Amino acid sequence: MSILAQHKYPLSSKHHVYTCLSPCLRTHVHCSATTTTTTTTKPRPNLDQLVIEPQLNPSQTLVTSPPSRPILNDPSLRSTWAHRAWVASGCSTVMISLAKSIMGAAESHMWLEPILASLVGYILADLGSGVYHWGIDNYGSASTPIFGAQIDAFQGHHKWPWTITRRQFANNLHALARAVTFTVLPMDLASNDPIFLAFVGVCSGCIMFSQQFHAWAHTTKSRLPALVIALQDMGLLVSRSQHADHHRSPYNNNYCIVSGVWNEFLDKQQVFEALEMILFFKLGVRPRSWSDPSSDWTEEIETSSQITAH
Repeated sequence: MSILAQHKYPLSSKHHVYTCLSPCLRTHVHCSATTTTTTTTKPRPNLDQLVIEPQLNPSQTLVTSPPSRPILNDPSLRSTWAHRAWVASGCSTVMISLAKSIMGAAESHMWLEPILASLVGYILADLGSGVYHWGIDNYGSASTPIFGAQIDAFQGHHKWPWTITRRQFANNLHALARAVTFTVLPMDLASNDPIFLAFVGVCSGCIMFSQQFHAWAHTTKSRLPALVIALQDMGLLVSRSQHADHHRSPYNNNYCIVSGVWNEFLDKQQVFEALEMILFFKLGVRPRSWSDPSSDWTEEIETSSQITAH
């Protein structure tokens, strides 16, 4: 006659528990074995009925400290002379484009085409800001070449959105101003076409100042100039109420930060979701928006003391 016996083989803490930096699992292994009444037969475990019960050992859980909260008057939020120099260079580059366009239009008595080109540049700048914002929000890391610093900054921006209102003007714009200088200045030197230069000047200018428009979208109306409030109310600049949706879970909409005119179309047509699927199937890369928002993207608001101090 045979009986079904359950044998427990507890793991020895001396030989089978290892210390690790990540949460370790202690397991109890239960296996069922079939034995006979004969004394010469040793119990043999049935591997098909092996059961592993994981138990988390709380004493070995790795505790990580959260990222440090930004402080008021943080030196990293201040403008340096290098920042100011790049912003001056970017603004000069944009002004050269617009000045050459105006002079060319005056000489050829052609005004409608440059004006229309400027309008197209303004509209496409909003689209470009959305595509760029979507890209650095969802892909790459602080170690990514060229874009790493901005990727890291935008990830921190989701944790503490109010810090953008503390950044000084040149500190906020210098990275885009540098990019405008390197890309647009050669175009200014190579072209005299007033239509092309009007498009380039307005588009690059709006992209360069998009971070300032972004900062205004995080600023309360009581602290904004009347002209900025009027432009936001007219829909010419992205407003605080519109951009607020981007900072709510699931953090995957309202990416455009110039005027926001493209946001409704891009979100309703799920354009960015389609791009994410293409990148995933072609490259196997998952965007951050597909994961549950972590604590790193959980917004922390300003404390009353910080508002008073400012």
